Amino acid sequence: MGNFFAFEDFIASGDILFAIVPLFILTITVIIFVIIVVRIVKGLVKWSKNNNQPRLSTPAKVVAKRTSVHGGGNTRAYNHYYVTFEFPSGERTEFQVNGGQFGMLIEGDNGELQCQGTRYLGFTRNEPIGEQTQ
Repeated sequence: MGNFFAFEDFIASGDILFAIVPLFILTITVIIFVIIVVRIVKGLVKWSKNNNQPRLSTPAKVVAKRTSVHGGGNTRAYNHYYVTFEFPSGERTEFQVNGGQFGMLIEGDNGELQCQGTRYLGFTRNEPIGEQTQ
């Protein structure tokens, strides 16, 4: 029972803050570190899986484009660009592309999509009939 009263004195003296605050800061630091490590590992796993996939070139049509903005306010805003391709089977896949590639693709474009797993490698547009160079 004596230990209980000692704990009460510890709390009453305000020394508990000197025990809790460092523990809280340590906990937050560990959580942030774990989040960073998990994101790095997930990125490496995705990169490795893509490298182990064959490079494909397949007919496809550009059916949709979208952007996503992250950040802003007091921080720098980052744009992410996505293009959805439809294959002759009717299946659709979305790839993240850079801004230059995004600007060169137009919804309705037909051509050959080059990809490796979830990695976009390029798109070669078919020239419409009548506009072929000689």
